[in-house]
Amino acid sequence: MTKVTIIGAGVAGLCAGIRLQKQGYQVTIYEKNDKPGGKMNQIKKNGFTFDLGPTIVMMPDIYREVFTMAGEDPELYLDMQPLNPMYTVFFGEQYEEKYGVSSELSELMKMLEGISEEDAQGFLQYLQNIYKRYLTAKNHFILKSFNRFSDFYNPNTIRQGLKLKTFDTAEKSIGKYVKNERIRNMLSFQTLYIGISPYQGPSIYTMIPMIELLYGIWFIKGGMYTLVESLVAVYQKLGGELHCEANVEEIIVENKVAKGIRVNGSVIASDVVLSNADYPYTMKHLLNTTAAENQKRQKQVDKYEYSCSCFVIYLGLSHKVSTLNVHNFFFAEDLKTNLEAIFAGERAEDPSFYVYLASMLDAELAPEGKEGMYVLVPVPSLDKQDWTEADTKFYRDKVMTALKKVDGFATIEADIELEMYTTPLDFRDKFHAYNGACFGLKPTLKQSNHLRPQSKDKHIKNLYHAGSSTHPGAGVPIVMTSAKLAAEAIIADEGERR
Repeated sequence: MTKVTIIGAGVAGLCAGIRLQKQGYQVTIYEKNDKPGGKMNQIKKNGFTFDLGPTIVMMPDIYREVFTMAGEDPELYLDMQPLNPMYTVFFGEQYEEKYGVSSELSELMKMLEGISEEDAQGFLQYLQNIYKRYLTAKNHFILKSFNRFSDFYNPNTIRQGLKLKTFDTAEKSIGKYVKNERIRNMLSFQTLYIGISPYQGPSIYTMIPMIELLYGIWFIKGGMYTLVESLVAVYQKLGGELHCEANVEEIIVENKVAKGIRVNGSVIASDVVLSNADYPYTMKHLLNTTAAENQKRQKQVDKYEYSCSCFVIYLGLSHKVSTLNVHNFFFAEDLKTNLEAIFAGERAEDPSFYVYLASMLDAELAPEGKEGMYVLVPVPSLDKQDWTEADTKFYRDKVMTALKKVDGFATIEADIELEMYTTPLDFRDKFHAYNGACFGLKPTLKQSNHLRPQSKDKHIKNLYHAGSSTHPGAGVPIVMTSAKLAAEAIIADEGERR
């Protein structure tokens, strides 16, 4: 039986573990922290339960598929419900412009027509165009590995790639169909879900709002950590082993072949090593081969461009909230300037932010009569700007000042019973997100598809990778797809190991 060692019990590590264990591999996962999940984690305090990182459920069929392939009924593990409206967006100096964004086309069109009939028509043209490109991207790129040169450089893939028309930015692409700035922002800000500005991200990422409309945004009862607990349950039911508080210090490599790992000082032999640690962290900290190879990897890691980071505030409020939705986006008056500051490594004087209220739908996530509130602010990664306590205070104060303008939040500071933070330093130190970049490598054109790190290591045999810095990229369903690609690569290479 082939022995597989997985480094990291993040979502990709758990999904890959399930797939391989189901196929008869002997899988062991080593997790440095005291519980699994990676950035998809959970904070519990004083009766409040918060999701630590990811909060938005898109493409629920991808969530369900890993359970189905394992022979399990996903409905027994995940209680998911669609949200309508999916979220509310706020514009204006006092956030006086408020729009509920529906997944129902008729409701969405009514809202858009209320802003601009001409741009509502442009929106339909955008949908028609981007859907064709989405199908091309999904079938020929997202669900495909590029482990060999010929996987990308062949006539069919090149022809399909040209259909994607990726050379415009997401914002410019939307601008061809929609002129109203508010609607353009509604249809392009979603690139921030994967850590890149719509003013920088390739135009293909305008497929994200289309995916929201077609497949909806969902809520998992119990919060996102329910997914982690469910994946662990299925993995262990299949016979997989999971060790927490097991810090992997090194991937053992002999003659350019991965032979195992060193964990908490002990060497564990393995036929295959799959790293779900952030790819740049793996390259810089877990591999120790020749001096020349180490130096080459270091240069490559330093050359990469990184996504933004996040500052997250967790608030326990003394009362229920009735004036917001489960998901809420508050836009800066000048979104472009706000985003330019983030990716230039500067403080945003007028930051955009996101508010998530899971306890609105699941009362068990907060004490009776109270509300748990999650606030996320996109901020620079640590290679662009250091993070200090002064930054925590700066962004915390900016958020409080902004929230006081919102109906029902004039006295928010007096209503706070509990306040906690996750900073870029936490993402770096607790979860080994390189440079604190929450979404891994920035998904630029030069760091996407065949130009992004692949599931199969190019230089070390029997070493594989999964996670947000690898192809196809960041975002929970996409990271789950990276696990599928990695597992498929390991299975495909089985003959070479015999």
